[in-house]
Amino acid sequence: MFLRRVVLAGGAALFAAVAVKHNGEDSIVSAVQWPPALTRSWDPNWDRREPRSRVNLNDLKGNEDLKSKLKKYKARARRTIFLVRHGQYNVAGETDSERLLTPLGCEQANLTGQRLANLGYTYKKITYSTLQRAKETSEIIGQHLQGVTQTGSDLLIEGHPIRPDPSSDWKQDVVYFKDGPRIESAFRSYIHRADYEQKEESYEIIVCHDNVIRYLVCRALQLPPEAWLRMDLNHGSITELVIHHNGYVTLRMLGEAGYMPASKLSC
Repeated sequence: MFLRRVVLAGGAALFAAVAVKHNGEDSIVSAVQWPPALTRSWDPNWDRREPRSRVNLNDLKGNEDLKSKLKKYKARARRTIFLVRHGQYNVAGETDSERLLTPLGCEQANLTGQRLANLGYTYKKITYSTLQRAKETSEIIGQHLQGVTQTGSDLLIEGHPIRPDPSSDWKQDVVYFKDGPRIESAFRSYIHRADYEQKEESYEIIVCHDNVIRYLVCRALQLPPEAWLRMDLNHGSITELVIHHNGYVTLRMLGEAGYMPASKLSC
């Protein structure tokens, strides 16, 4: 379910409140500006988790109190996020339940699960798009990562985040108007620096879709979000984002599928 509240700010910015199902329950994601503002230089507070942005300056009792709070809210750990595209699926299916992974798609998911296991990390969790092809891919990957919790999220379902530049097949504005705020909400929900209470480096997996991953990468690197269509990803491929404690972001892999035999590749 998606609920939107639209406000025009200065005739330019669109704000939307998005309600989604997460773990079977409705939850409201805070209003998001649409399209996202583009900065020409790195914004260190891009995820609104800079220590100073967490401090209520009106409640301070002096400089020492400020220093203490800034120290408290400073992130100390690093987050590594593996964004996995689902395996090849039956594109001819008329409904989501019919868009199952093909035999090749199952093999791709299996190879990706083996690859993630062989990396030797202890994964915190797997979050997957609730579309069938992503859920199946997550389940197959999970067979190689015993004990890792899996959670579905509607925020991650496939869509068209923003009109690309250069453009491809023309789509009505309503398509981006509907999908954009939701996918932006996925970015704000899952791509951010570690919480200040996190002490150790964490490793997480998100299984979703081509368009969603490409948009998340653009936003994480503070590149023009309209550039998402300038890259492409193979089925089952792995994209790795590292979010450092100071908010800097490193793209370590984009659409990595070199662990698959050439005969197993598809896009």
